Amino acid sequence: MAEISSLFVTRLYRAALNDLAKPKVDYKELRQTCEAMAEDDEAGQAWCEENGYPGYTSYASLNDLPWRAPIFADLQKALDRHVAAFVEDLGFDLQGRKLKCDSFWINILPEGGSHGSHIHPHAVISGTTYVAMPEGTSALKLEDPRHAMMMHAPLRLKTAGQELQPFVYVKPTVGEVLLWESWLRHEVPMNMAEEERISVSFNYNWA
Repeated sequence: MAEISSLFVTRLYRAALNDLAKPKVDYKELRQTCEAMAEDDEAGQAWCEENGYPGYTSYASLNDLPWRAPIFADLQKALDRHVAAFVEDLGFDLQGRKLKCDSFWINILPEGGSHGSHIHPHAVISGTTYVAMPEGTSALKLEDPRHAMMMHAPLRLKTAGQELQPFVYVKPTVGEVLLWESWLRHEVPMNMAEEERISVSFNYNWA
């Protein structure tokens, strides 16, 4: 009898952020803070306009969010706990050290906005927590890391299991956090909702 096993599994961590948060993060306050920072961040607005970014990101302008607002400091403390749990699941040998957050940024995508396929170089764990997810907005699209090596492979049946699909769409809700290894290619398809899609993304590195 044949034996078929799954090898080299790609892990995705998904949880309610406040399950491990001390203190709890108020997502209403977090949304208001994200919107206020975006409105005041002239350097970030200029960068988005110059680079054709369809919306707003603080990625190229603000690198000290936990210092700027207590809500982001609380958020980072909660993320530290979730990343530690994911690291344990992944079986990483950190040799007595911890992964540390070294970048932390706001994303606001209006109607029609999208974020093309990309990875996060020079990081170990990346992720996003979701601040505003209006009805009809984009899911997170994750790509099988072997995709470029499939060459002449046939398409997968729509009825095939999720673990066999070349792309997986994950629709998070407000208050959730998703984590993945930073080499995993992902994108945010076009926001079809009239309201803004708001999230906070981050990278953790092996300090």
